[in-house]
Amino acid sequence: MTIHWCGTGLSAIPGLRRLIESGHSVTVWNRTVEKARAEIGDLTDNIRAFEIDALTAVLEPGDVIVSMLPGDWHVPLAELAIARKANFVSSSYIAPEMRALDDKAREAGVVLVNEVGLDPGIDHLMAHALLDDYRALGVFDPENHLSFISYCGGIPKNPNPFRYKFSWSPLGVLKALRSPSRSIRDYAPLDVSRPWDAISSYTAPLPTPESFEVYPNRDSLPFMRQYHFEEHWTVKEFVRGTLRLNGWSDAWSGVFSEIETLTGPEGDARLKEMSDQFWDENAYDDGEPDRVVLCVGLKAEKDGVAVWHKTYVMDAWGDARGTAMARLVSVPVSLAVEAVLNRAIPVGVYAAPSDPKLVSAWMSQIDTLAQHLQIVDHLT
Repeated sequence: MTIHWCGTGLSAIPGLRRLIESGHSVTVWNRTVEKARAEIGDLTDNIRAFEIDALTAVLEPGDVIVSMLPGDWHVPLAELAIARKANFVSSSYIAPEMRALDDKAREAGVVLVNEVGLDPGIDHLMAHALLDDYRALGVFDPENHLSFISYCGGIPKNPNPFRYKFSWSPLGVLKALRSPSRSIRDYAPLDVSRPWDAISSYTAPLPTPESFEVYPNRDSLPFMRQYHFEEHWTVKEFVRGTLRLNGWSDAWSGVFSEIETLTGPEGDARLKEMSDQFWDENAYDDGEPDRVVLCVGLKAEKDGVAVWHKTYVMDAWGDARGTAMARLVSVPVSLAVEAVLNRAIPVGVYAAPSDPKLVSAWMSQIDTLAQHLQIVDHLT
């Protein structure tokens, strides 16, 4: 069985190298062969120009397609996988069009696994581990009031005046700022049209506690079911959000004001101009360390008193191995590929696994990728 790894962008390389170095049969596909060769040519010469027809011609049943390409490629490649009885892996969120392929994937006996990067990905593993831990202990009570938080951010290790730096095109970040979010705060849904309307402060339980600006993103509510929250549980807070350095909202206030005025094709063109400007002014320099902070916490309260409260806290930064972002996105993808090859994930459309054995095994690998990773028990 062959792994067809499509895309060798900045967030793809460590996981790709890991699979090749582990002895797997890997064909690398990239739109520019020279760029791929510069990244992994020391390990393999099995590098091809990405074309859907060329991939189709060599794809065999049981193979795995890995899409590290732009998001609009995921569903077409997943459909190709189903047609050829191959499997599919990506780090991206499961789009409705991907979810709709579940029945066809099951009929074909193939796996389409997504959300196995950093966020989404590692955060899911942490959430499942926390819920399993909470359920297993004597403090579990379906009448408890629960608060869940998950905050993740890629931030500069060495802060700059803009309070942010870009690893790739800023356009995605700018577009995300135009997206509404939904979460739960104080027992009620919180609908926010723009992230800057819901910025709050969060203190990460690092060895030296550190405060950050945070805000909800996307629609958090479907993840309650994904994390196996029961419908009858009382939920005080549930939010999946983005973490930024303190001072970010002030530094970006002018950006927020302008984005709010942009509409239609002219607005999209202006966003592209802003993206190009930010890339010129605030991209990482060669060798400059990035940083990733991820905190996932669960608290259970009874009669207003916390009876269980734990938080996963991860802090990672770029080093001789490359950027933290690349490690934390692509290595989990490589773990998912191996799980698919080992038939450890059922057929159908799935996000990061909830199986305790897989969660434990993956987290032990992820522990080697971060400079700091621990579970903080706030009640001890």
